[in-house]
Amino acid sequence: MYQLPADSKLLTKHFTFGVATSSYQIEGGIDKDQREPSIWDTFCQQPGAVKGQDNGAIACDHYHLWQQDVDLIASLGVDAYRLSIAWPRIIRADGSTNQAGLAFYDQIIQALSDKGIKVSVTLYHWDLPQYLEDKGGWLNRETAYQFAHYADVVSQHFGNRIDSYATFNEPWCSAYLGYRFGIHAPGIKNQKSGYQAAHHLLLAHGLAMPILRRNAPQSQHGIVLNFTPNYAISEADNGAQQFAEDDNSHWFMQPIFEGSYPQSIQALFPQDMPLVLAGDMAIIHAPIDFLGINFYTCNRVKADAEHGYQVVAANAEHVELTDMGWEVYPQALTDLLVGFQQRYILPPIYITENGAATADELVDGVVDDQQRMAYYQRHLLAVDKAIRQGVNVAGYFAWSLMDNFEWAEGYDKRFGLVYVDYQTQKRTLKNSALAFKHFLATRER
Repeated sequence: MYQLPADSKLLTKHFTFGVATSSYQIEGGIDKDQREPSIWDTFCQQPGAVKGQDNGAIACDHYHLWQQDVDLIASLGVDAYRLSIAWPRIIRADGSTNQAGLAFYDQIIQALSDKGIKVSVTLYHWDLPQYLEDKGGWLNRETAYQFAHYADVVSQHFGNRIDSYATFNEPWCSAYLGYRFGIHAPGIKNQKSGYQAAHHLLLAHGLAMPILRRNAPQSQHGIVLNFTPNYAISEADNGAQQFAEDDNSHWFMQPIFEGSYPQSIQALFPQDMPLVLAGDMAIIHAPIDFLGINFYTCNRVKADAEHGYQVVAANAEHVELTDMGWEVYPQALTDLLVGFQQRYILPPIYITENGAATADELVDGVVDDQQRMAYYQRHLLAVDKAIRQGVNVAGYFAWSLMDNFEWAEGYDKRFGLVYVDYQTQKRTLKNSALAFKHFLATRER
């Protein structure tokens, strides 16, 4: 069981606990409801792009098993469920609205509401319609306006039935992994493209905010960003550490909260800077009701004159690693939250993703995922520690509800509280889920 100090804010009825998923990772049903192809459907077909040549065609078959999954969510005793809506299910290539796609999410949102579970929706969790990528994707400024239209359609339809709307999940991944490093869809490897895609993603966020507020005035509206705090391996590398923070964290935080991009990046890579039109930064700088923070690990960095910094690979002999090869360092979450609190004027924060991939095995109907349980325990304490230092954290979502399609890693990595047998689609609560359920049942109600 997870344990916190008796006076922890996390134990009060005002603190929200939830679990999270995303559309492409769990839904499957890619040929149902006249859903359009997404960039991930295309990317998965590229030889060597995804481990095992895996794809999301079936995934966890949530498209057919959603009712069972809603019951599973309810059985855990969570306050909220964070899901994403698949843009390719909603807007057809000709620009018309696909009512069948809206109806699919209608039934899920209604079922959650009937069980008293708050609904947190992410409008974009990486599955861009392929017809937009064919026109340049996030390198095309028009995509930002297409997103605003999509946000309008969704928020007009669901309105205040959705408790919170997040425009984007991890634009760092969409821009940098997708267009800068070529690791994720659409697989473009070009630094200038990465920064340009980032700008258009942030512009799309800003364009959508007033639309969401108009259509769902009682809901909360914000964005979800991912952060991997950087630590210098020596004092001589402190400059590299700050540059790494600017390149990754502040490139997305600073425009939203201060209306500008970090000068250090512009100085080192002037030739790679995005085209920013007059008025763009004011649009991006629009107020938000909440900030979602996704956190998993930290980086150790050293100086690199050409690139500003270089990440030093974690060594399993010296630090604990998850099955992703990521260092386990809960203090980094506290440092991140406190550091942002000191630098920016922030709205309430939700930890919208936190979790670990571990080498899970189903033995006699049991998954004894001790490393994941220890990970959650230590990171809940890290959140509590940040709150005691004045950070306004209002909720925590475990990633993920269930094992799923883990992007370029395919089905090789398991992040779920719930074990999924991909052959039978049977769901089994891991020991971490049972502990989470017990922990939630002991809170103040």
